[in-house]
Amino acid sequence: MIGRLNHVAIAVPDLAAAAAQYRDVLGARVGPAQDEPEHGVTVVFIELPNTKVELLHPLGENSPIAGFLEKNPSGGIHHICYEVEDILAARDRLLASGARVLGGGEPRIGAHGKPVLFLHPKDFNGTLIELEQV
Repeated sequence: MIGRLNHVAIAVPDLAAAAAQYRDVLGARVGPAQDEPEHGVTVVFIELPNTKVELLHPLGENSPIAGFLEKNPSGGIHHICYEVEDILAARDRLLASGARVLGGGEPRIGAHGKPVLFLHPKDFNGTLIELEQV
């Protein structure tokens, strides 16, 4: 059902400093910051030859990333994202197997402009999983 790894998302307390570190120290190609108000985050994508790293920073006081950073002030891995061909079929298969889909189970449009869903971390070894339709 899942396809390739789309990205690893890292919550960061200072988005500009983290982006500069990837660009200047690691020599990566760093995209522009983009606000995603529906998700409560500002994101920067780091383009790698085989995948992406998504830097996440809170956008607004109700951001889920703000809560994550309160518990992890230095930041850290927030979620991993896998690609799926059909997000509704993937959702239905997951629900039938007993997995919990967050947010009521309806896909929302993610930072790449494609439908996404998140899966409860307690169902996947403590890891928040994002599925993105390709």
